[in-house]
Amino acid sequence: QVQLVESGGGSVQSGGSLRLSCAVSGYAYSSYCMGWFRQAPGKEREGVAAIDSDGSTNYADSVKGRFTISRDNAKNTLYLQMNSLKPEDTAMYYCAADRAAYYRGGYLLLGPEKFGYWGQGTQVTVSS
Repeated sequence: QVQLVESGGGSVQSGGSLRLSCAVSGYAYSSYCMGWFRQAPGKEREGVAAIDSDGSTNYADSVKGRFTISRDNAKNTLYLQMNSLKPEDTAMYYCAADRAAYYRGGYLLLGPEKFGYWGQGTQVTVSS
């Protein structure tokens, strides 16, 4: 059974940093495509960043240059380093996984529909 458990969320002031972690179990983690997503109240879930098994990454335009996705295959853990946080980054953050990775035009797709396994989420709140 695939399990994903997020941690590291919290409340910070604008300009601050947080590091999210996602502990995974139950499958060959190193071979899976992984992603971070977020959902703010009243809004649709959106892709934030994704990383393929070969280390290829892609980011939403809104977080490029501020967020970094990484994976530690030895620890079966996915990370999201978030710097220069803004109030508009406030949301529930989810990690997700899938056996397949989807590309278009050479870019790893960030659509939530591309991922089949999900964690329960961790809340990030950024105050101005």
